[in-house]
This record gives sequence, C-alpha cells and structure tokens, in this order.
Amino acid sequence: MTDVLYDLPGPRARARNLVIAVLTTVGVVAVAAYVAYRLIATDQFSELRLTQFQYTAVQQELLNGLLATLKAAVIATALALVFGAVFAAARLSDHALIRVPATWVVELFRAIPLLILIFFFYYVPLQYKLHIDTLWALVLGLTLYNGSVLAEIFRAGILAVPRGQSEAAYAIGLRKTQVMVSVLLPQAVRAMLPAIVSQLVVLLKDTALGFIITYPELLYAAKQIGSRGSFDFPYVVSYLIVAAIYIGICSALSAFAYWLQKRMSRSRRTAARPVPIDQAAAAEAGGVGGVGA
Repeated sequence: MTDVLYDLPGPRARARNLVIAVLTTVGVVAVAAYVAYRLIATDQFSELRLTQFQYTAVQQELLNGLLATLKAAVIATALALVFGAVFAAARLSDHALIRVPATWVVELFRAIPLLILIFFFYYVPLQYKLHIDTLWALVLGLTLYNGSVLAEIFRAGILAVPRGQSEAAYAIGLRKTQVMVSVLLPQAVRAMLPAIVSQLVVLLKDTALGFIITYPELLYAAKQIGSRGSFDFPYVVSYLIVAAIYIGICSALSAFAYWLQKRMSRSRRTAARPVPIDQAAAAEAGGVGGVGA
C-alpha cells in the first residue's frame, strides 16, 4: 500500500506547476522592486532621514523599546502558559462543575479581540479612579487571549495521544494526575511544540498593540523617532528597522523551537534503541547456563 495521498503529477502537470512557480516568483520580485523603487523615488532613505540613527541617544531609544517589548512578552508568555495548562486540565476534567466553567472562560476570551481586552484593562480602571500600569494592561490582555488559545492547543495535543496509552497506565494502577504528567504530557508536547511556538511568536508580535495605550515598546519608540520634523519625518526608516528587529527575534525563536524539537526526537529515538549485547559475553553466559543445567 502506498503512502501517497494524491496522484503524482505527470509531465504536463509538472510543466504547468513550473510555469506557475516561475510566474509567481517573477510577480513577487516585481512587486518588491516596485516598492523599493517608490521608496527611493520619494527619497525615503535620504541622508537627513538616516542621520539621527547614528546618534547614541536614538539607538538607546530603540534598545529601550526592545527591552520593553521583551519584558512584556516574557511575562505574558509565562502567565499564558500557566493559564493554558490550568484551563486545559480543567477542560479535560471528569467533573462537569469544573469542565463547564473552564470551557466558558476559554471560549469567551478566545472570542474577544485582543485590542478590546487591552482597552478594558487600561480604561475601565480609570473610570473608577484606579490606575493600572500600561505594562500590566498589555500583559493581562495578552495572557487571557493567548492563554485561551494555548489551552485549546494543550487540550488537542493531549487528546491526540492514542487512547491505549492512558488505558495501559490506568491498568498498572496509576492515578489520573500521574497518567497526565508521566504518560500523556511527554508525548503530547512533541506534537504540540510547533503550534505552541507559533502562538508565542504571535504573542510577541502582539506586544506592538501596547502602542495604542502608550506602552513604550518598539513600535512606540519608532513612532517617536519618526515624528521628528527636524529629520524630515523618517517614519519609513523607523518602521523598517523595527520590522527587521521583529523578524530577527521571531526567526531566532522559531530556530530554537526547531532545534528543541529535533533534540527531543533524537533523545526519544536513543531511549527506544535496544542496548547491544556483547556476543562473547552472551555466548559465555549461555555456556555457563548449559553447564549448570
């Protein structure tokens, strides 16, 4: 039986796919070239607009924005992972009193746009003469939204583990908590890792929404730098620099996840590999056994 789930393309189909690929590549390159041409034609990279990025104070602004972005992302990531793990476990509970409220909470925060959550935690306290720091307004919004998505990822990953694994664990007397921690989670994490990393990349990029409530993250710093009329309003350059920083961070996170997944797969294969037996020792053990018999 073959593992191919579709008919292999013939010569005509391969030629058609090649033409489509070439045309797509040419189209993308053409669009990129036109955008670059327009940026150059409108003098977006003039010496005046680039000058301020040579100053230490401006570089420090970008660094402070990066540190603020990473700070919000790290805190929100830790809280979202805990939130997701707790509510995934609650949704898998056998008790409806725990499972039903957890389901409502997860579905509620998945359905509410992230920006509304951020506005809620920032503006509602102000209505009651309370003050909440912009960092925590952003972090709470990121935690509830991404934590709810992670809860579904965790739940789906655990349910994807073959049922025989848990049944075998129950058969040898393990409790449900032991089955979850020792049997299901180690297997589920390998399958969930790409989706988890993808969601954490989304969380990192969503920190840019802190700009709306004046949290001093990267986008806010870029706006401040780009709004200086004495340097001819270098918005495009500022935003391109910030975009490059985001691309670098997200690429590094994805590369780390790929390395971790490969390492986990390698360790799993090593653990499952049978230990070779020395042939001489085996023969000697067999001979001793024969004499004793």
